[in-house]
Amino acid sequence: MNFETLEIARDGGVATIWMNRPDVHNAFNELLIAELTAACGALDADESVRVVVLAGRGKSFSAGADLNWMRRAADASVEENLQDARKLAGMLRTLAEMNKPTIARVHGAALGGGMGLASACDICIAGTGAVFATSEVKFGIIPSAISPYVLRAIGARQAGRYFQTAERISAARAVELGLAHEAVAPDALDAAVQEVVTALLQGGPRSQAAAKDLIRAVANQPITDALVEDTARRIATLRSTPEAKEGLAAFLDKRPAAWVQG
Repeated sequence: MNFETLEIARDGGVATIWMNRPDVHNAFNELLIAELTAACGALDADESVRVVVLAGRGKSFSAGADLNWMRRAADASVEENLQDARKLAGMLRTLAEMNKPTIARVHGAALGGGMGLASACDICIAGTGAVFATSEVKFGIIPSAISPYVLRAIGARQAGRYFQTAERISAARAVELGLAHEAVAPDALDAAVQEVVTALLQGGPRSQAAAKDLIRAVANQPITDALVEDTARRIATLRSTPEAKEGLAAFLDKRPAAWVQG
């Protein structure tokens, strides 16, 4: 895969997507949105990829929307803006719905759409110098495309504050809110990400995909007969798969499962 705004680094079953527009703090424009969509789709379809890490080159993870892109949007028609917004929303959904575990490696600024990217990933590990914000109201707009993922991360009550104030959120506060899973010293960021990667590589790839789908099906749902039946069917279906049989056999034989690398 050849991209202008991204670099893809592979290390065994781990693929790292590096946003590579450091001169503008990895801000979004049409090309970055399109290339992120394509990269996520391609890596999700690649069975040799087990874990995807999203990171940013330079001083920031992503500072949100590119100012030149925003200026063009201000002069565009409503229909043109709608087409642009659909592409951004589609990119975020493609990232959020990947079957593979995804980790946001966040340093520096993660503003607007950058906070959306961090929220769309399954796991967020931040350096203590990271700063988050839903800054859109400062520009007379709203964090609309990122809202499903930010709300999933921090809940409606906290979003009610930060969507309107656009306050900066420190890494420590991001952990308190549930936006980031951990905040570590900047020089420990890569080691913290690797620790999570190592844990993820112990799990069965199909069971991890099923776990992600389970969360989407169960989260915020009332416990009804239909929900209980659905959860029973999910586990019953998985128990008979080759992956589950291999996982149980490996445990009983006291050996690594076939999917564990190294």
